[in-house]
Amino acid sequence: MNIHDSEHAHQLRLAAGMHRVSRRSFLVSAAFGLATAADLTVTRAIQEQRELPQILTLPDEYAETRFPKTSWVLFPGYKTSWEEGLFILNSLRPALTQRGQMAMAGYSNRGLDLQHMAEVLERHVAERGLEKLYFYGHSFGGMVAVEMTARMLAKGIPVELIMMDCTPYSRFDVLDRAMFESVVFFYEAGYRVPSYLRGTYELGERIVHKDERSWRQIMDQTLEQLSPLAVSSTLVQSQSSYIYHFDAKRFQKSIGDTMISWMGNPNDGTVDYNTARRSWSVNYASCMLTADLVTTGAVPAHASPQWNPGVYQPLILQVEEEHFPLPTGGGRRMLF
Repeated sequence: MNIHDSEHAHQLRLAAGMHRVSRRSFLVSAAFGLATAADLTVTRAIQEQRELPQILTLPDEYAETRFPKTSWVLFPGYKTSWEEGLFILNSLRPALTQRGQMAMAGYSNRGLDLQHMAEVLERHVAERGLEKLYFYGHSFGGMVAVEMTARMLAKGIPVELIMMDCTPYSRFDVLDRAMFESVVFFYEAGYRVPSYLRGTYELGERIVHKDERSWRQIMDQTLEQLSPLAVSSTLVQSQSSYIYHFDAKRFQKSIGDTMISWMGNPNDGTVDYNTARRSWSVNYASCMLTADLVTTGAVPAHASPQWNPGVYQPLILQVEEEHFPLPTGGGRRMLF
């Protein structure tokens, strides 16, 4: 048999094999391919619309009327999308609106750029005539809040409080450092993880912390990170790099009279509660209002106000009423 005959026989075998593939299997495979392609197209389109950082507001007539010159700003945690950030704000609405309006920092999908974010926030403050800010640092967002406080004070914009929610002091407080450091290594080596390859990482990360979540939460949160609304892989990698290199001591003398309240959960499986709490308390002793707020009963244990508003709202109210009292006669909303 010559070469041409051999190639012809191989093609015949392939054609014969095609008959053994059911029409249903072929259609299912084709539909899956089309759905994947469509999802990637939608994902790219949405992420391109979020290439610039933004300050997103959550309208509230009550807060806007009572506190026209004051606003909370939420700095979301690791891999938190714009939509989930707004969900967190809404979950804490009854407590936050006792001292100000509500806004959230939407990070750029091009990567974490705090210089640009500071410019956007400064413009937001000027456009709305704000004179006072309160910051809520959700997980690693507490690190961002510290740096942004220093940047705002340098522009003459006062920040009254940084409310930290399970915020690590440094990378050494991150419990699963092997997986975390691998993300940083690839990012700093110039490798960008495509969004469609994040599934294994996202699922694996949550299974590692299975004790914090139910299987339903694991699947829901994994799929959430793979939706078109999720933050880009580039942003996730840049956030990891920021945590890895964060030097809290650099800002000790540049946050002025801004106060800090740190809260966490001893059952936290993501951030070491004891070392993070101790490090913030010791190194920022002159700014620390309290580090004794505990989110006992929250599930997951790490930075989860959106799932446990009944745990978080009373703690925020406690800080507001004890340390930032309103003039006599100010009413308050009921919690829910």
